[in-house]
Amino acid sequence: MKEYFVTKDHLEAMKERLEYLKVTGRTQAAEKIKAARELGDLSENAEYDAAKEEQGFIEQEIRELDEKILNAVIIEENATSDTVSIGSTVTVKFIDDGVEDDEEIEYSILGTTEADVLNNKISNESPLGKALIGKKVDEVIDVETPNGGKVQYKIVKIK
Repeated sequence: MKEYFVTKDHLEAMKERLEYLKVTGRTQAAEKIKAARELGDLSENAEYDAAKEEQGFIEQEIRELDEKILNAVIIEENATSDTVSIGSTVTVKFIDDGVEDDEEIEYSILGTTEADVLNNKISNESPLGKALIGKKVDEVIDVETPNGGKVQYKIVKIK
């Protein structure tokens, strides 16, 4: 089974979502199906089809959340910040042709379920996340881009 690295807060949020789907989501979907059945002929009933499709999405999300919660690994706060690990916040500088950029970028390394690139929360499984794991301050890392190129970053700070 695949492990899902999550913070305690995110694990609790997943448990709350699961409970909501099991209790409220299923009930609402069943009510919509019942109401659509009462409209008559099911072969040409768009409301019925939509309600059944929604029910399917709810059941799929329940299965996915069950698996993630069952296989969750809590990201522990590290007492030391010598090396990058899951849960670390890393400050890096982009290096272009051997020249460091002045701008610093801060990334949080989290599990795949919490990744949010727009908020600089990257997955430990992303190319940058993989390259950062296990590295130390002042190390330069090479990251392969999706188009096959490479970019470099220098680690400035780990917390």
